[in-house]
Order: sequence, then structure tokens, then C-alpha cells
Amino acid sequence: MNSHGQNEQQVVWAVVGTGIGPLLLAATRDGLVNVVFHATDAVRDRALDRLASRLGTEPVEAPASPLLAEAIRQVEAYFSGGRRGFELPLDWSLISGFNRQVLRELASGVPYGTVVGYGDLADRVGQPGAAQAVGVAMGSNPLPVVVPCHRVVESDGGIGGFGGGLETKRKLLALEGVLPEPLF
Repeated sequence: MNSHGQNEQQVVWAVVGTGIGPLLLAATRDGLVNVVFHATDAVRDRALDRLASRLGTEPVEAPASPLLAEAIRQVEAYFSGGRRGFELPLDWSLISGFNRQVLRELASGVPYGTVVGYGDLADRVGQPGAAQAVGVAMGSNPLPVVVPCHRVVESDGGIGGFGGGLETKRKLLALEGVLPEPLF
């Protein structure tokens, strides 16, 4: 508790090396709150500043924290091919409304090794014709990889966009057997 008798929000973070580069993982008492691609020092620092601003507390590096240990273990297992899904508590506080609804459906309804179209995902949440809005939701996903926005593709077979970059999306889809492994 702080000096005013209120529970302070705790945010812990760690950077994990993966087959797609370093990922920043951040967690609160409620669960994993943020995953950030390409977590070089500069990217990491900007992400931590944003988290501090949004959550009202300074994130603390704590890779051994019980709040992060299981997330790190599951992310490492996923990238080594030993895990096909994540069983982690998630803190959805960085996203709300339609975007949260779409991301929750994606997390629960699009399993490893499958893809879904933007329009199909819009239909699943009762918003036919909202494919572009689904694209916006994918772009605002605070929990990529764990909430698998890489599994959302264009209806014409195109790969679609991706906040982590198209090469990262291709690598994730190859890891899951949706695309062939890149030759180089």
C-alpha cells in the first residue's frame, strides 16, 4: 500500500530472446499486460515509458518475478516448438471496447496452426462488414504472439499487415506450420 492506503499497481518486465528477436514482456498482478517486438534498448525504453504513463507506475525489471516466470517459460516453449498455446492470465487494461472484444475472440477462437480473415473475425464478434476495424484492433494489440494477431490474414490469401513487420509475421506463421520456413 502507498502512503494513502491504496494498493499500488505493480508492473514488472523482462526481455526474452526468441526466434523473432527480443520480446519485452510486462505483467501486473492481473496478468501479462504487454508484449513488445524488437525490444532493443531504445524500443524497450519507449515501451516502458508508455506503460508507466498508461498504468501510473514505473515498471521494474524483474525476470525472476512470479508474475513473469510462467510467461517467460511459456514464450520460450512456444518458440522452441514445445507449446502450441498460452495458458496465462492476461491483463486487458490497455485495450477496451470493440478492440478488446475482437482480441478476446482471437485469443480463444483461432488456434495454433490456423488463420482467420479480417472479415471472418468481424463476423465472429457480430460486426459483419467491420474488417477494417478488425485491422485496427490487430494493430492495437498490446499482447502480440500470446494473443495471436499474426493469425489474421486477408480474405484473398494475402498475408495482411503486421505491427511487428511482415518478416516477423511470416516467421510466426512458419513456426506454426501455416507457411513454409523461409529459405534464408
